[in-house]
Amino acid sequence: MEVKVKNPWHRPVVIFLACVITAGIIIMVAISVVQYKPLHQKYKYGIVLDAGSSHTSVFIYEWPAEKENNTGMVRQKHTCNVQGKGISSYSDNPMGAGTSLKDCMEEAKQKIPAHRHHETPVYLGATAGMRLLKMENEEASEKVLDSVARSLKDLPFSYQGARIISGQEEGAFGWITVNYLSENLRKPTGTLGALDLGGASTQITFVPQQEIESHDNSIDFRLYGNDYHLYTHSFLCYGKDQALKLSMGKKIESTPKADETHPIELRDPCFHPGYNFTRTAQTVFNTPCMKKVKMANENFFHVGTGNWSQCRQSIRKIFNTSYCPYSRCSFNGVFQPSVSGNFGAFSAFFFVMDFLKLTNDSLDLTKQKLATYCSTPWKEIAETHPHINKKYLSEYCFSATYILTLLEDGYKFTSNNWNDISFIKKIGDSDAGWTLGYMLNLTNMIPAEAPDVPLMPYGGYVTFMLLFSLLILVLLLLVYLYFRRSTRTAQKDII
Repeated sequence: MEVKVKNPWHRPVVIFLACVITAGIIIMVAISVVQYKPLHQKYKYGIVLDAGSSHTSVFIYEWPAEKENNTGMVRQKHTCNVQGKGISSYSDNPMGAGTSLKDCMEEAKQKIPAHRHHETPVYLGATAGMRLLKMENEEASEKVLDSVARSLKDLPFSYQGARIISGQEEGAFGWITVNYLSENLRKPTGTLGALDLGGASTQITFVPQQEIESHDNSIDFRLYGNDYHLYTHSFLCYGKDQALKLSMGKKIESTPKADETHPIELRDPCFHPGYNFTRTAQTVFNTPCMKKVKMANENFFHVGTGNWSQCRQSIRKIFNTSYCPYSRCSFNGVFQPSVSGNFGAFSAFFFVMDFLKLTNDSLDLTKQKLATYCSTPWKEIAETHPHINKKYLSEYCFSATYILTLLEDGYKFTSNNWNDISFIKKIGDSDAGWTLGYMLNLTNMIPAEAPDVPLMPYGGYVTFMLLFSLLILVLLLLVYLYFRRSTRTAQKDII
């Protein structure tokens, strides 16, 4: 007699397990497809205008619409240098200040997608040049700011203001920039101090190892979930251009006066031997940084002697180190903790030292090279660099000597920690300076859009796929065991 055995594949349990396994495989494939689909990255943009004493630069920044610990991930997309001098030079023609920005802002319109124009914030920060103009003529400074404000408001961007930023802000935002670009803000390691040198002011900012005795020199930030307590100070009138005027003023005061028919001859050790230029008092002493120097004649002969050690001594006279109301001071009675850790020196610090190829030497070797350079005849210097503006070329000896004096005598760096200073122009694709830090801080006020993110974090995805795979293997094993058991039972039934 034939015994009819039921096929084990038709059992409800096997059908159920097969359905579960099939569904599991489909789910895993679907999750993998969704997890690794290309993400459409949405960006936002911001524009910061750095209105410095000698020129204006326009920086365009972009960052993902999502944020990390409430701080936008900002990078520099484009920069444009405005033709002409800084906006403070337009005190007699305020309308020209706004007009001067036109070409660079047209570039910005091309670089930023049109559908983002209306939501792209524009900020203008004016620094030491405008601070000096405000000291000298507040009405003129207001007219200049009104002019640039009108020009920026006429653009399709979201105008957020044009103002004079404080020296403290300039220093602190420069610190944020170099540490953001170095990725120190997202690491538990130490931060980088910031040294900034412009034409009219200089800033020093770092995390001190001791208490800050002067409240005017402290500022607090919270970035990437961490709190930072900074020492910062800005020395107005101690940028390289104003320092040159201060130094020349000191020399003029000690130069024997000539009669009406013979202009004063200013013999200057900070300029190359053979350098000879006729200057007017107006071009040198028209600054609120110094008292008006009384001269018997409007013109004077500026003659270079090229003596580095004498140049150093003359520059030291513009620093007052005889008075300090605190436990420690830099100069002019300003509190400063001991410098510690690594520093990034940018702006004019970099441009001057890089031109003279002095960015990687020890302090002693830097002094030796600079002494040789300053004693080189002016004719030879001019012939070696025929394409460089003669005004800027003639000032490198002074500027570099001033930088050494500022860092060593002013900020108290020594030969032991001189190489802790890195002279930097860019970190990655972004310029070192205060504008990126300014933008980083301001992105906290820009609402974040809902981000496009993967379905689950990478670690969670791997864990999920592993557990799901194990589950399917277990189910397959159960099916196999059930099938095997059913087959044996059927065979026994046949026998």
